[in-house]
Amino acid sequence: MESFVNYLPEYKNQLEKGAIQKAYKGLLEYILGLRTHLQNRHPDYFVSGSIYYGYLDMTYFSFFPESLKERGLKTGVVFLHEAFRFEAWLFGYNKQIQNKYWKLFKDSGWDKYRLVPTLKGQDSIIESILVVDPDFSDLEALTEQIEAGTLKFIADVESFLSSHPFPQPTGS
Repeated sequence: MESFVNYLPEYKNQLEKGAIQKAYKGLLEYILGLRTHLQNRHPDYFVSGSIYYGYLDMTYFSFFPESLKERGLKTGVVFLHEAFRFEAWLFGYNKQIQNKYWKLFKDSGWDKYRLVPTLKGQDSIIESILVVDPDFSDLEALTEQIEAGTLKFIADVESFLSSHPFPQPTGS
């Protein structure tokens, strides 16, 4: 792998053009507005107070109902920069919870959404593509599409979990 020093002249060249900064700023403003929209429209859901900006790989925020929180799970709205798409992801609060639910989804054979093949190096358990190559010229329609897809993803996950409960530990 080349040293990052070798990439800096191209980085500087692209920054001098100015388009990357404007596009990135607009994208982040949209994602902040999307987060606020979901928070206002769904006050009973948990919405993260901050956005994970990433390293131009992904940007996301959490958005999930109490039913997932009780299980140690949360969902997030994710923008993948290189793939240039929005996705909804199911996360665990920690690696132990993530592993437990990943095994549940894997063992059940549920294939409604993409199960990550391995948890090594992964943040998610399952993923759903919401919008490929989003049209940022119609932000209202884009927001509606992301909102509807995310709510459907959450409802499907809740439905799956309600029919696949973990057995409660019994006393001896």
